[in-house]
Amino acid sequence: MEKIQYNIVRHPLRGIIPPVITPLLAQNELDQTGLERLVDYMISGGVHGLFILGTTGEGPSLSYKLRYEITERVCGQVNAQLPVLVGITDTSFSESVKLAEKANSAGADAVVAAPPYYFTNNQSELAEYFSVLADESPLPLFLYNMPSHTKVNIAAKTVLKLSDHENIIGLKDSSANLVYFQKVVRLMESRSEFSLLVGPEELLMQSILSGAHGGVNGGANMFPKLYVKMYEATRSQNFEEMEKLQKIIMQVSSTIYSVGDSPGSYLQGVKSALSVMGICSDKMSLPGKPHSAEEKKMIQIAIEDLGDEWKT
Repeated sequence: MEKIQYNIVRHPLRGIIPPVITPLLAQNELDQTGLERLVDYMISGGVHGLFILGTTGEGPSLSYKLRYEITERVCGQVNAQLPVLVGITDTSFSESVKLAEKANSAGADAVVAAPPYYFTNNQSELAEYFSVLADESPLPLFLYNMPSHTKVNIAAKTVLKLSDHENIIGLKDSSANLVYFQKVVRLMESRSEFSLLVGPEELLMQSILSGAHGGVNGGANMFPKLYVKMYEATRSQNFEEMEKLQKIIMQVSSTIYSVGDSPGSYLQGVKSALSVMGICSDKMSLPGKPHSAEEKKMIQIAIEDLGDEWKT
């Protein structure tokens, strides 16, 4: 299969690449207007790329119809202003390849895949899986380490081995394990073009200081300026600014992400906040459900406490 390499994906990819939520009106209906507002909002906040159909985008819970639709709409709206990464994680290898092909035809720049999340695999099996997937993908592939959801960790040595594949260009690590990430950074010292991105925003500052090239941070859906500023401050080692911004990031985490008793309170919080801000619907894909009116009021108070500085 012919591979299309888009120059817009820099090697390594740097900056803040938000994992875009999927605004819904119903279980199988996209909030098209909300999605358009959200994308414009993040771009105006200075983000460096967009990642759709990841965990924050509820990708594995969405129908293929919706996954294809959001891919076409976001790629069309962005129109090559920024790199667009598309999540293709699936339990079916063939469906992952189809998603990669759809991303390619829509004009995306790269795809992102976590390990299949039903059967557990060893490292040899994982390496073979990603190698074959990269062979079949018409777009460059980012590895996605998400052990809390997939039940398996992509070992640091496996990342190093897979970096030899010409079509595997980076890693998005959402393990929240800084020791693991530092091991990857050390092993990848000679692979300067291989992108190393982190998910948990609470560790964005520490990860960049350790060698990360950027963050795929869910909070950038709501407050893109905040995470872009943290990226810039850390890159320039402005420690006074970093300390100030870290406190705000932790305030977001301890308030907006901590409302309610659902294991999905982080995603509920992001969607509720965007609804309160008038950007898009807070509907979630099943089995998830949005916050109650009382919980949503708590989100509103948390947003007000943060002030307007970080809104675009």
